[in-house]
Amino acid sequence: MTHTQDKSSALGQGVLIFIYLTVLTALEYFIAVTFQAVTILIVVAVIKAALVMYYYMHIYKLNETSDDDDVHSYAYKTGTNRLGLWLFLLSDTFVFAGLMATRINLLGFTRPPLNQMLGLAVTAVLLLSSFFMNRGETSMAHGDTKGFLNNVVVTFVLGLGFLIGVVFVEWRLAAHEGLVASFGDTVHGPMGGVFYIMTGMHAFHVLTGLIFLFVVWNNARKNIYSAEKHWGVEAAAVYWHFVDLVWIFFYPALYLIGKLIA
Repeated sequence: MTHTQDKSSALGQGVLIFIYLTVLTALEYFIAVTFQAVTILIVVAVIKAALVMYYYMHIYKLNETSDDDDVHSYAYKTGTNRLGLWLFLLSDTFVFAGLMATRINLLGFTRPPLNQMLGLAVTAVLLLSSFFMNRGETSMAHGDTKGFLNNVVVTFVLGLGFLIGVVFVEWRLAAHEGLVASFGDTVHGPMGGVFYIMTGMHAFHVLTGLIFLFVVWNNARKNIYSAEKHWGVEAAAVYWHFVDLVWIFFYPALYLIGKLIA
């Protein structure tokens, strides 16, 4: 399957990718609750990440070249801005990779006593938000400002729901299970420290993503963007999908992989 240009095909492709992601997420959960197959869980996560990067984040656009050599043209600036955004995301990836390395080093094949159904629920909400963000970006790319505004509102609400689910619900449940933000010698100390720093850093990125979404929504409301000029929308979409991409790996690392330590 390749990326498409016309609106109906692009929207349909977004639906198909979302179905793939949903099935793969359900498969992850099934594997985790029935038998521990870490290798399969890792492979599934990598496949999901590849789908998001290519079809939702449009990484292939880095290879696009403009026939306009004018450094002041919109097309030229968009190309350089796109490269700059991806370099920023690459640098940010090292932060999350460091957190993953910390999780593996300190916890090994154990995992925190977290609510798996809640983890699956917030994961589904975040994946759904990426689906609507993709629809919003596609709408703007084809000059449908109203469609963009409506889809970004849904994305914002879902993103806020994810943030509330993790910070205000999961954190309280985790604290009730004895998880504390410490790297001391207590049984749950390192585990709690890993859990809060991973989810906390991710939650911060979700929060900044929500701010980004509000900015581009407000700009679109003022008719600042068009089908030909909407770099701000593309940047917001790529950043939001990056937040989803990180959670694709954090979710199994925290909720699925490893033996549960009560």
